[in-house]
Amino acid sequence: MMPSAFDPAAHPKEFLRHLFDVAVKRALPLANTAAFLPKLPKGRTIVIGAGKAGGAMAHAVEALWPQDAPVQGLVVTRYHHTPPRPADLPQRIEIVEAAHPVPDAAGLQAAERMLAMVRGLNENDLVLCLISGGGSALLTLPANGLTLKDKQRINQALLDSGANISEMNCVRKHLSRIKGGRLAAACSPARVVTLAISDVPGDDVSIIASGPTVPDATTCADALAILKRYGIEVPAAVLAQLESGALETPKPGDAAFAGHEIHLIATPQQSLHAAADVARASGLNAYILSDEMEGESREVGKVHAALARAVANGRGAFEKPCVILSGGETTVTVKPLKAGALKGRGGRAGEFCMGLALALQGQAGVYALAADTDGIDGVEDNAGAFVMPDTLAKASALGLKLDDHLDRNDAYGYFAAMNDLVVTGPTHTNVNDFRALLVL
Repeated sequence: MMPSAFDPAAHPKEFLRHLFDVAVKRALPLANTAAFLPKLPKGRTIVIGAGKAGGAMAHAVEALWPQDAPVQGLVVTRYHHTPPRPADLPQRIEIVEAAHPVPDAAGLQAAERMLAMVRGLNENDLVLCLISGGGSALLTLPANGLTLKDKQRINQALLDSGANISEMNCVRKHLSRIKGGRLAAACSPARVVTLAISDVPGDDVSIIASGPTVPDATTCADALAILKRYGIEVPAAVLAQLESGALETPKPGDAAFAGHEIHLIATPQQSLHAAADVARASGLNAYILSDEMEGESREVGKVHAALARAVANGRGAFEKPCVILSGGETTVTVKPLKAGALKGRGGRAGEFCMGLALALQGQAGVYALAADTDGIDGVEDNAGAFVMPDTLAKASALGLKLDDHLDRNDAYGYFAAMNDLVVTGPTHTNVNDFRALLVL
Protein backbone atom coordinates (compact mmCIF):
# COMPACT_ATOMS: atom_id res chain seq x y z
CA MET A 1 0.00 0.00 0.00
CA MET A 2 1.46 3.36 -1.04
CA PRO A 3 1.51 6.15 1.55
CA SER A 4 -0.88 9.07 1.28
CA ALA A 5 0.13 12.05 -0.84
CA PHE A 6 -0.78 14.20 2.18
CA ASP A 7 1.59 14.61 5.12
CA PRO A 8 -0.58 13.93 8.20
CA ALA A 9 1.23 16.51 10.33
CA ALA A 10 1.33 19.26 7.69
CA HIS A 11 -2.13 18.66 6.20
CA PRO A 12 -4.28 16.82 8.79
CA LYS A 13 -7.65 17.74 7.27
CA GLU A 14 -6.61 16.65 3.78
CA PHE A 15 -5.13 13.45 5.16
CA LEU A 16 -8.35 12.54 6.98
CA ARG A 17 -10.37 13.23 3.84
CA HIS A 18 -8.00 10.95 1.90
CA LEU A 19 -8.62 8.13 4.40
CA PHE A 20 -12.35 8.56 3.87
CA ASP A 21 -11.94 8.46 0.09
CA VAL A 22 -9.88 5.26 0.36
CA ALA A 23 -12.57 3.65 2.54
CA VAL A 24 -15.27 4.55 0.03
CA LYS A 25 -13.25 3.32 -2.95
CA ARG A 26 -12.79 -0.06 -1.28
CA ALA A 27 -16.57 -0.50 -1.20
CA LEU A 28 -17.42 0.46 -4.78
CA PRO A 29 -19.48 -2.24 -6.53
CA LEU A 30 -17.46 -2.58 -9.74
CA ALA A 31 -14.35 -3.57 -7.77
CA ASN A 32 -16.19 -6.20 -5.73
CA THR A 33 -18.81 -7.90 -7.89
CA ALA A 34 -17.07 -10.18 -10.40
CA ALA A 35 -16.04 -12.91 -7.94
CA PHE A 36 -19.64 -13.43 -6.78
CA LEU A 37 -21.59 -13.53 -10.03
CA PRO A 38 -23.39 -16.88 -10.51
CA LYS A 39 -23.19 -19.09 -13.58
CA LEU A 40 -25.60 -18.46 -16.40
CA PRO A 41 -28.93 -20.24 -15.87
CA LYS A 42 -30.75 -22.43 -18.37
CA GLY A 43 -33.68 -20.04 -18.25
CA ARG A 44 -34.13 -16.31 -17.78
CA THR A 45 -32.00 -13.94 -15.68
CA ILE A 46 -33.89 -11.24 -13.79
CA VAL A 47 -31.99 -8.58 -11.83
CA ILE A 48 -33.79 -6.76 -9.04
CA GLY A 49 -32.61 -4.74 -6.08
CA ALA A 50 -32.74 -1.69 -3.88
CA GLY A 51 -30.37 0.57 -1.99
CA LYS A 52 -28.17 3.64 -2.19
CA ALA A 53 -25.59 1.60 -4.10
CA GLY A 54 -28.28 0.13 -6.38
CA GLY A 55 -27.40 2.14 -9.47
CA ALA A 56 -23.69 1.38 -9.25
CA MET A 57 -24.40 -2.29 -8.54
CA ALA A 58 -26.62 -2.50 -11.62
CA HIS A 59 -23.90 -0.89 -13.75
CA ALA A 60 -21.37 -3.40 -12.40
CA VAL A 61 -23.58 -6.35 -13.35
CA GLU A 62 -24.20 -4.89 -16.81
CA ALA A 63 -20.45 -4.45 -17.34
CA LEU A 64 -19.53 -7.93 -16.08
CA TRP A 65 -22.43 -10.06 -17.34
CA PRO A 66 -21.67 -11.72 -20.70
CA GLN A 67 -22.78 -9.36 -23.45
CA ASP A 68 -24.35 -12.21 -25.43
CA ALA A 69 -26.36 -13.47 -22.42
CA PRO A 70 -29.84 -11.95 -22.02
CA VAL A 71 -30.53 -10.14 -18.75
CA GLN A 72 -33.22 -7.69 -17.68
CA GLY A 73 -34.44 -6.17 -14.47
CA LEU A 74 -35.30 -3.25 -12.24
CA VAL A 75 -33.31 -1.65 -9.42
CA VAL A 76 -34.36 1.30 -7.23
CA THR A 77 -31.94 3.77 -5.67
CA ARG A 78 -32.13 7.12 -3.90
CA TYR A 79 -32.83 10.30 -5.83
CA HIS A 80 -29.62 11.61 -7.44
CA HIS A 81 -27.67 8.45 -6.52
CA THR A 82 -27.54 6.91 -10.01
CA PRO A 83 -23.95 7.19 -11.26
CA PRO A 84 -23.22 8.44 -14.79
CA ARG A 85 -23.48 5.59 -17.28
CA PRO A 86 -20.27 4.84 -19.21
CA ALA A 87 -20.76 5.65 -22.89
CA ASP A 88 -19.91 2.09 -23.97
CA LEU A 89 -22.22 0.40 -21.45
CA PRO A 90 -25.59 -0.63 -22.94
CA GLN A 91 -28.53 -0.41 -20.53
CA ARG A 92 -30.07 -3.78 -19.77
CA ILE A 93 -31.29 -3.11 -16.22
CA GLU A 94 -33.71 -0.27 -15.53
CA ILE A 95 -32.77 2.04 -12.66
CA VAL A 96 -35.46 4.12 -10.99
CA GLU A 97 -35.08 6.62 -8.15
CA ALA A 98 -37.18 7.10 -5.01
CA ALA A 99 -37.09 8.87 -1.65
CA HIS A 100 -34.92 8.10 1.36
CA PRO A 101 -35.13 8.00 4.39
CA VAL A 102 -38.91 8.49 4.28
CA PRO A 103 -40.53 6.44 1.47
CA ASP A 104 -42.59 7.89 -1.36
CA ALA A 105 -44.90 6.79 -4.18
CA ALA A 106 -42.00 6.15 -6.56
CA GLY A 107 -40.58 3.52 -4.19
CA LEU A 108 -44.00 1.93 -3.81
CA GLN A 109 -44.46 1.72 -7.58
CA ALA A 110 -41.00 0.19 -7.98
CA ALA A 111 -41.80 -2.46 -5.37
CA GLU A 112 -45.07 -3.34 -7.10
CA ARG A 113 -43.31 -3.64 -10.46
CA MET A 114 -40.57 -5.80 -8.94
CA LEU A 115 -43.04 -8.26 -7.48
CA ALA A 116 -44.86 -8.47 -10.82
CA MET A 117 -41.56 -9.07 -12.62
CA VAL A 118 -40.65 -12.17 -10.58
CA ARG A 119 -44.06 -13.84 -10.66
CA GLY A 120 -44.36 -16.91 -12.87
CA LEU A 121 -40.66 -17.87 -12.90
CA ASN A 122 -39.59 -21.51 -12.92
CA GLU A 123 -36.74 -23.59 -11.48
CA ASN A 124 -34.52 -22.89 -14.50
CA ASP A 125 -34.65 -19.14 -13.96
CA LEU A 126 -32.23 -17.00 -11.94
CA VAL A 127 -33.05 -13.93 -9.87
CA LEU A 128 -30.00 -11.83 -9.04
CA CYS A 129 -30.87 -9.48 -6.18
CA LEU A 130 -28.66 -6.43 -5.52
CA ILE A 131 -29.12 -5.14 -1.98
CA SER A 132 -27.48 -2.23 -0.14
CA GLY A 133 -28.23 0.13 2.71
CA GLY A 134 -31.24 2.38 2.26
CA GLY A 135 -33.29 -0.33 0.62
CA SER A 136 -35.78 -0.39 3.48
CA ALA A 137 -37.13 3.04 2.58
CA LEU A 138 -36.61 2.72 -1.16
CA LEU A 139 -38.50 -0.57 -1.51
CA THR A 140 -41.77 0.10 0.24
CA LEU A 141 -44.98 -1.91 -0.08
CA PRO A 142 -47.30 -1.39 2.91
CA ALA A 143 -48.99 -4.36 4.55
CA ASN A 144 -52.73 -4.73 4.11
CA GLY A 145 -54.46 -2.10 6.21
CA LEU A 146 -51.60 0.42 5.88
CA THR A 147 -51.42 3.33 3.49
CA LEU A 148 -48.27 4.95 2.16
CA LYS A 149 -49.05 7.92 4.39
CA ASP A 150 -49.15 5.57 7.40
CA LYS A 151 -45.77 4.09 6.42
CA GLN A 152 -44.27 7.56 6.02
CA ARG A 153 -45.47 8.61 9.48
CA ILE A 154 -44.26 5.41 11.15
CA ASN A 155 -40.92 5.57 9.35
CA GLN A 156 -40.33 9.16 10.43
CA ALA A 157 -41.31 8.33 14.00
CA LEU A 158 -38.79 5.47 14.04
CA LEU A 159 -36.07 7.77 12.68
CA ASP A 160 -36.77 10.38 15.35
CA SER A 161 -37.11 7.90 18.22
CA GLY A 162 -33.48 6.85 18.61
CA ALA A 163 -34.33 3.24 17.74
CA ASN A 164 -31.36 1.32 16.35
CA ILE A 165 -31.30 -0.14 12.85
CA SER A 166 -32.22 -3.66 14.01
CA GLU A 167 -35.30 -2.36 15.80
CA MET A 168 -36.38 -0.15 12.91
CA ASN A 169 -36.03 -2.94 10.38
CA CYS A 170 -37.87 -5.45 12.55
CA VAL A 171 -40.90 -3.15 12.45
CA ARG A 172 -40.48 -2.42 8.75
CA LYS A 173 -40.40 -6.14 7.89
CA HIS A 174 -43.67 -6.85 9.64
CA LEU A 175 -45.44 -3.87 8.10
CA SER A 176 -44.46 -4.79 4.54
CA ARG A 177 -45.51 -7.10 1.72
CA ILE A 178 -42.01 -7.31 0.25
CA LYS A 179 -39.44 -7.16 3.09
CA GLY A 180 -38.38 -9.83 5.56
CA GLY A 181 -37.97 -12.60 2.97
CA ARG A 182 -41.25 -11.98 1.17
CA LEU A 183 -39.55 -10.97 -2.08
CA ALA A 184 -37.64 -14.27 -2.16
CA ALA A 185 -40.86 -16.18 -1.54
CA ALA A 186 -42.42 -14.40 -4.53
CA CYS A 187 -39.51 -15.57 -6.72
CA SER A 188 -40.07 -19.27 -5.95
CA PRO A 189 -39.28 -21.73 -7.52
CA ALA A 190 -36.55 -19.71 -9.28
CA ARG A 191 -33.04 -19.71 -7.81
CA VAL A 192 -32.19 -16.49 -5.97
CA VAL A 193 -28.64 -15.17 -5.54
CA THR A 194 -28.34 -12.06 -3.36
CA LEU A 195 -25.30 -9.78 -3.57
CA ALA A 196 -25.23 -7.36 -0.65
CA ILE A 197 -23.17 -4.39 0.49
CA SER A 198 -23.39 -4.23 4.26
CA ASP A 199 -24.28 -1.04 6.09
CA VAL A 200 -25.27 -2.65 9.40
CA PRO A 201 -23.33 -3.52 12.55
CA GLY A 202 -22.30 -7.17 12.43
CA ASP A 203 -23.11 -7.52 8.71
CA ASP A 204 -26.40 -9.31 9.47
CA VAL A 205 -27.85 -9.85 6.00
CA SER A 206 -31.36 -10.15 7.41
CA ILE A 207 -31.11 -6.49 8.52
CA ILE A 208 -29.56 -4.96 5.38
CA ALA A 209 -32.48 -3.22 3.61
CA SER A 210 -34.79 -5.25 5.88
CA GLY A 211 -33.74 -8.51 4.19
CA PRO A 212 -36.21 -8.81 1.30
CA THR A 213 -34.64 -12.11 0.17
CA VAL A 214 -33.49 -13.39 3.57
CA PRO A 215 -35.38 -15.44 6.21
CA ASP A 216 -36.48 -13.39 9.20
CA ALA A 217 -36.02 -14.70 12.74
CA THR A 218 -37.85 -11.76 14.36
CA THR A 219 -41.55 -11.98 15.13
CA CYS A 220 -44.73 -9.93 15.21
CA ALA A 221 -44.36 -9.88 18.99
CA ASP A 222 -40.91 -8.32 18.62
CA ALA A 223 -42.30 -5.63 16.33
CA LEU A 224 -45.13 -4.90 18.76
CA ALA A 225 -42.68 -4.53 21.65
CA ILE A 226 -40.58 -2.04 19.68
CA LEU A 227 -43.60 0.04 18.70
CA LYS A 228 -44.67 0.12 22.34
CA ARG A 229 -41.16 0.94 23.58
CA TYR A 230 -40.99 4.07 21.45
CA GLY A 231 -44.66 5.03 21.68
CA ILE A 232 -45.36 4.67 17.95
CA GLU A 233 -48.99 4.15 16.96
CA VAL A 234 -50.28 2.01 14.11
CA PRO A 235 -53.84 1.70 12.78
CA ALA A 236 -56.10 -0.56 14.84
CA ALA A 237 -56.53 -3.06 12.02
CA VAL A 238 -52.75 -3.43 11.67
CA LEU A 239 -52.31 -3.69 15.42
CA ALA A 240 -54.80 -6.56 15.44
CA GLN A 241 -52.88 -8.35 12.66
CA LEU A 242 -49.62 -8.00 14.59
CA GLU A 243 -51.25 -9.32 17.74
CA SER A 244 -52.71 -12.32 15.89
CA GLY A 245 -49.50 -13.07 14.00
CA ALA A 246 -51.17 -12.53 10.62
CA LEU A 247 -48.26 -10.33 9.51
CA GLU A 248 -45.60 -12.92 10.32
CA THR A 249 -42.58 -13.13 8.00
CA PRO A 250 -41.05 -16.27 6.38
CA LYS A 251 -38.70 -17.97 8.85
CA PRO A 252 -35.36 -19.80 8.57
CA GLY A 253 -35.95 -23.27 7.18
CA ASP A 254 -38.83 -22.18 4.96
CA ALA A 255 -38.76 -24.11 1.67
CA ALA A 256 -38.98 -20.82 -0.24
CA PHE A 257 -35.28 -20.23 0.50
CA ALA A 258 -34.00 -23.65 -0.64
CA GLY A 259 -30.93 -23.35 -2.87
CA HIS A 260 -30.60 -19.61 -2.40
CA GLU A 261 -27.20 -17.94 -2.02
CA ILE A 262 -26.19 -14.74 -0.22
CA HIS A 263 -22.82 -13.03 -0.68
CA LEU A 264 -21.47 -9.93 1.05
CA ILE A 265 -19.44 -8.16 -1.61
CA ALA A 266 -18.35 -5.19 0.56
CA THR A 267 -18.37 -4.57 4.31
CA PRO A 268 -17.50 -1.76 6.73
CA GLN A 269 -14.58 -3.75 8.15
CA GLN A 270 -12.94 -4.03 4.72
CA SER A 271 -13.13 -0.25 4.29
CA LEU A 272 -11.68 0.39 7.74
CA HIS A 273 -8.78 -1.94 6.98
CA ALA A 274 -8.13 -0.13 3.69
CA ALA A 275 -7.89 3.20 5.55
CA ALA A 276 -5.69 1.63 8.25
CA ASP A 277 -3.28 0.34 5.59
CA VAL A 278 -2.86 3.86 4.18
CA ALA A 279 -2.28 5.29 7.66
CA ARG A 280 0.44 2.72 8.42
CA ALA A 281 2.08 3.32 5.04
CA SER A 282 2.22 7.01 6.02
CA GLY A 283 4.18 6.24 9.19
CA LEU A 284 1.30 6.22 11.67
CA ASN A 285 0.04 3.58 14.03
CA ALA A 286 -3.50 2.56 13.11
CA TYR A 287 -6.13 1.12 15.45
CA ILE A 288 -9.59 -0.12 14.48
CA LEU A 289 -11.94 0.07 17.45
CA SER A 290 -14.89 -1.72 15.85
CA ASP A 291 -17.11 -1.70 12.77
CA GLU A 292 -20.18 -2.38 14.95
CA MET A 293 -20.49 0.75 17.09
CA GLU A 294 -24.02 1.78 17.98
CA GLY A 295 -25.58 4.21 20.42
CA GLU A 296 -26.55 7.88 20.62
CA SER A 297 -24.24 9.74 18.23
CA ARG A 298 -23.18 12.52 20.57
CA GLU A 299 -22.43 10.05 23.36
CA VAL A 300 -20.34 7.86 21.03
CA GLY A 301 -18.48 11.07 20.14
CA LYS A 302 -17.72 11.70 23.80
CA VAL A 303 -16.34 8.17 24.20
CA HIS A 304 -14.05 8.65 21.20
CA ALA A 305 -12.91 11.97 22.67
CA ALA A 306 -11.92 10.31 25.94
CA LEU A 307 -9.80 7.78 24.06
CA ALA A 308 -8.13 10.46 21.93
CA ARG A 309 -7.35 12.72 24.88
CA ALA A 310 -5.75 9.85 26.75
CA VAL A 311 -3.57 9.02 23.76
CA ALA A 312 -2.65 12.69 23.20
CA ASN A 313 -1.52 12.96 26.82
CA GLY A 314 0.47 9.71 26.79
CA ARG A 315 -1.91 7.80 29.04
CA GLY A 316 -3.81 5.66 26.57
CA ALA A 317 -3.45 2.09 25.40
CA PHE A 318 -2.63 3.40 21.92
CA GLU A 319 0.63 5.05 20.91
CA LYS A 320 0.78 8.33 19.00
CA PRO A 321 1.17 9.39 16.28
CA CYS A 322 -1.82 7.31 15.30
CA VAL A 323 -5.16 7.07 13.60
CA ILE A 324 -8.13 5.64 15.52
CA LEU A 325 -10.82 4.25 13.22
CA SER A 326 -14.36 3.06 13.82
CA GLY A 327 -17.58 2.27 11.96
CA GLY A 328 -21.11 1.16 12.69
CA GLU A 329 -24.45 2.95 12.81
CA THR A 330 -25.17 5.42 15.56
CA THR A 331 -28.54 7.08 16.13
CA VAL A 332 -29.88 10.55 16.84
CA THR A 333 -32.85 11.14 19.09
CA VAL A 334 -34.46 14.30 17.73
CA LYS A 335 -35.42 16.59 20.60
CA PRO A 336 -38.61 18.67 20.64
CA LEU A 337 -37.76 22.26 19.74
CA LYS A 338 -37.84 24.90 22.45
CA ALA A 339 -40.24 27.77 21.90
CA GLY A 340 -38.85 30.14 19.29
CA ALA A 341 -35.92 27.89 18.37
CA LEU A 342 -34.99 27.37 14.74
CA LYS A 343 -35.23 23.83 13.42
CA GLY A 344 -31.82 22.20 13.20
CA ARG A 345 -30.25 20.42 10.25
CA GLY A 346 -27.90 17.51 10.48
CA GLY A 347 -27.33 13.78 10.68
CA ARG A 348 -25.62 11.27 12.89
CA ALA A 349 -22.07 12.01 11.63
CA GLY A 350 -22.44 15.70 12.41
CA GLU A 351 -24.04 14.93 15.76
CA PHE A 352 -21.07 12.66 16.57
CA CYS A 353 -18.72 15.53 15.71
CA MET A 354 -20.56 17.93 18.02
CA GLY A 355 -20.31 15.46 20.90
CA LEU A 356 -16.65 14.88 20.08
CA ALA A 357 -15.80 18.60 19.96
CA LEU A 358 -17.61 19.23 23.23
CA ALA A 359 -15.66 16.51 25.02
CA LEU A 360 -12.27 17.25 23.41
CA GLN A 361 -12.40 20.87 24.61
CA GLY A 362 -9.79 21.94 22.07
CA GLN A 363 -7.34 19.15 22.85
CA ALA A 364 -4.08 19.93 21.04
CA GLY A 365 -2.95 17.46 18.40
CA VAL A 366 -6.34 15.79 17.83
CA TYR A 367 -8.08 16.05 14.46
CA ALA A 368 -11.15 14.10 13.35
CA LEU A 369 -13.51 13.33 10.50
CA ALA A 370 -16.84 11.56 10.73
CA ALA A 371 -18.92 10.94 7.61
CA ASP A 372 -21.48 8.62 6.08
CA THR A 373 -19.93 6.56 3.29
CA ASP A 374 -22.94 7.14 1.01
CA GLY A 375 -22.01 10.83 0.91
CA ILE A 376 -25.17 12.07 2.63
CA ASP A 377 -25.43 12.72 6.37
CA GLY A 378 -29.12 12.28 7.08
CA VAL A 379 -30.96 14.34 4.46
CA GLU A 380 -28.40 17.12 3.98
CA ASP A 381 -25.91 17.72 1.16
CA ASN A 382 -22.84 16.91 3.25
CA ALA A 383 -21.34 13.55 4.16
CA GLY A 384 -20.22 14.67 7.61
CA ALA A 385 -17.85 17.10 9.29
CA PHE A 386 -14.34 17.78 10.57
CA VAL A 387 -13.30 18.55 14.15
CA MET A 388 -10.05 20.49 14.63
CA PRO A 389 -8.20 21.56 17.79
CA ASP A 390 -9.50 25.13 17.20
CA THR A 391 -13.12 24.16 16.46
CA LEU A 392 -14.56 25.53 19.70
CA ALA A 393 -12.47 28.71 19.50
CA LYS A 394 -13.50 29.39 15.89
CA ALA A 395 -17.15 28.77 16.74
CA SER A 396 -16.99 31.11 19.73
CA ALA A 397 -15.47 33.85 17.59
CA LEU A 398 -18.45 33.47 15.24
CA GLY A 399 -20.90 33.69 18.12
CA LEU A 400 -21.89 30.02 17.91
CA LYS A 401 -22.78 28.12 21.07
CA LEU A 402 -22.29 24.38 20.78
CA ASP A 403 -24.88 23.60 23.45
CA ASP A 404 -27.52 25.51 21.47
CA HIS A 405 -26.74 23.54 18.33
CA LEU A 406 -26.82 20.25 20.24
CA ASP A 407 -30.19 21.15 21.75
CA ARG A 408 -31.75 21.47 18.28
CA ASN A 409 -29.66 18.80 16.53
CA ASP A 410 -28.12 21.43 14.26
CA ALA A 411 -24.73 20.02 13.29
CA TYR A 412 -25.02 21.34 9.75
CA GLY A 413 -25.38 24.96 10.84
CA TYR A 414 -22.54 24.65 13.34
CA PHE A 415 -19.90 23.19 11.03
CA ALA A 416 -21.00 25.01 7.86
CA ALA A 417 -20.24 28.35 9.53
CA MET A 418 -16.61 27.24 9.94
CA ASN A 419 -16.28 25.66 6.50
CA ASP A 420 -15.77 22.30 8.22
CA LEU A 421 -18.41 20.22 6.44
CA VAL A 422 -17.27 17.15 4.50
CA VAL A 423 -18.97 17.45 1.10
CA THR A 424 -18.57 14.64 -1.43
CA GLY A 425 -21.88 14.21 -3.19
CA PRO A 426 -23.35 10.70 -3.56
CA THR A 427 -20.57 8.10 -3.54
CA HIS A 428 -22.67 5.28 -5.10
CA THR A 429 -21.93 2.86 -2.28
CA ASN A 430 -22.81 2.57 1.41
CA VAL A 431 -20.91 0.84 4.21
CA ASN A 432 -22.27 3.26 6.78
CA ASP A 433 -20.47 5.46 9.30
CA PHE A 434 -16.75 6.12 8.92
CA ARG A 435 -14.86 7.84 11.72
CA ALA A 436 -11.15 8.68 11.86
CA LEU A 437 -9.31 10.45 14.68
CA LEU A 438 -5.75 11.58 13.99
CA VAL A 439 -3.64 12.02 17.13
CA LEU A 440 -0.26 13.70 16.62
